[in-house]
Amino acid sequence: MAILKGNAVVGQSGGPTAAINATLAGVIRGAASENSPIDKLYGMRNGIEGFLKEDFFDLSSFFGSEKKLKLLENTPSSFLGSCRVKLPESSKDAEVYEKIFSIFEKYNVKYFYYIGGNDSMDTVMKLDGYAKKIGYEIKMIGVPKTIDNDIPITDHTPGYASAAKFVATAVKEIERDSSVYTLKSVTIVEIMGRDSGWLTAAASLPKALTGKGADLVYLPERVFDEEAFIRSVREKLDIRSHVVVAISEGIKYKNGRYVAEGLKNEVQDAFGHKILAGAARSLERMIKKEIGCKVRAVELNVLQRCSAHILSLTDIKESVRVGKKAVLYSFSGQSGKMMAFRRREGNYRVDIVAVDVSLAANKVKYVPDEFINENGDGVTEKCIEYIKPLIKGEIKVKYEDGMPVHITLE
Repeated sequence: MAILKGNAVVGQSGGPTAAINATLAGVIRGAASENSPIDKLYGMRNGIEGFLKEDFFDLSSFFGSEKKLKLLENTPSSFLGSCRVKLPESSKDAEVYEKIFSIFEKYNVKYFYYIGGNDSMDTVMKLDGYAKKIGYEIKMIGVPKTIDNDIPITDHTPGYASAAKFVATAVKEIERDSSVYTLKSVTIVEIMGRDSGWLTAAASLPKALTGKGADLVYLPERVFDEEAFIRSVREKLDIRSHVVVAISEGIKYKNGRYVAEGLKNEVQDAFGHKILAGAARSLERMIKKEIGCKVRAVELNVLQRCSAHILSLTDIKESVRVGKKAVLYSFSGQSGKMMAFRRREGNYRVDIVAVDVSLAANKVKYVPDEFINENGDGVTEKCIEYIKPLIKGEIKVKYEDGMPVHITLE
């Protein structure tokens, strides 16, 4: 099969991470590799939303030096901007697809790379399906990213490890802060994770590795039991002055109601997901009422997504690799694929493989039962061993005038 020659487009979608730009750097390197059939690599500003406006940026010209690419690797958030746009089914709205493919033709686009999460893989799947339906020659490749680590088929996702490293470090430091007084206290740390608790599981690392960290950890994969929670906190306070609790924002009661407050108004994002906030504050009020000790709620919120001052070297290296691999793989002639990590047995190493994007689109990978302890208030050693190698290694951050240096697209 002859390799397609033409231009390429890459975009970033969904929530930003500290490693998504490292993946973009990998894509840029792949497009500029020796014997590449790609003439020009365009970046679409704000994902598919910007694509529809033909809001393109010439990445090939801008990133002409390795120095700029290295800076991009260590710059958090989405260099090209992002969006939360869900494409309709082509059978219901063919007009938007006709417009997209007319733009492909106008710019001679033969390669399309989309860096994003579960919903972004849905975009790749739909565009690939439409291309095959109308017989348009183009290669569509999805590149995973999400701090939630909830994309199926891949061992883990780029961006998760750096966010997990931040969460583990923050929880360790919060425990140090709460330990200085003899006054009984409880600190509840709310961590992102609507459906899966992968990021919250990382809050268990400091306790497991150093003996100091979160005493109780609650994931959305288990029903939250109020009585058992209060009982566990009381038991911990009986033997120590301070207790640190880590919870996922998406924990629910048995009846399916979120612990997070303010959800009766059913506020949703563009993909129909409930917008969560307030689980820690709800438990703060609960402890004040039932126990009456000093208690505070801490929301890590967006800090856990783009904390590039504490990147995982493993994460950044893998993120660059998967971006470059996506491009090189697209030259093989296949389309409708997502790049994925496969962990080898023994000492930690991963291979990068291609899987059908339909296996990841709109699906969620949950923390497995064997990773959660019997009481549902912590994780197992197997979970710790899974996360531990992902956070290894540090990045030397470049500073100017005491501030980290980032590269941005104005």
